[in-house]
Amino acid sequence: MALALDGKKAVVEELAPYAAKAHSAVAAEYRGLTVAELTSLRTVARETGVYLRVVKNTLARRAVAGTPFECMQDKMVGPLILAFSMEDPGSAGRLIKDFAKTNDKLIAKIVSIDGEAYDGSELARLASLPTRDQGISLIMALMLASVEKLARTLLALKEQRDSGAAEPATSDSEVSTEAESGTDVEATED
Repeated sequence: MALALDGKKAVVEELAPYAAKAHSAVAAEYRGLTVAELTSLRTVARETGVYLRVVKNTLARRAVAGTPFECMQDKMVGPLILAFSMEDPGSAGRLIKDFAKTNDKLIAKIVSIDGEAYDGSELARLASLPTRDQGISLIMALMLASVEKLARTLLALKEQRDSGAAEPATSDSEVSTEAESGTDVEATED
């Protein structure tokens, strides 16, 4: 059933804020998927912070106009489902990639991040981006590594100094020559 003009405006107005706030987007061809498969895809999308929408390409082009995903407009051809990552940049890529493993009819056509549109073959790169928590843990590990290296270096310096101080100030040959020369100091009484 065709949408009336008011319905089309409502779809564009609903989609545009998500496109404006999203970190990344994936457009995938869904031809041949059943309603049950699309429903399970939508369920997983909601759980992972991905906004998922099937929308006509002309309406999608209008919705992404003026957003970082405007670069996708020329490549929108065929029946596409749009996935916008709302929480972390790789979530839409992971959703489409994981779902496509079990459903070969879902094919990524366009991947977009930071105002650049890429071919669907770049989906794996987008999906491999770390989540927010993973990114924080990577940064913390890098910061901790430099502190640990400094601590190990300081400990090695301390051990090196301690091992140098443990050696006697005079060698055995010096002690024996002093004893042979008879340089004993006698205490005098006052």
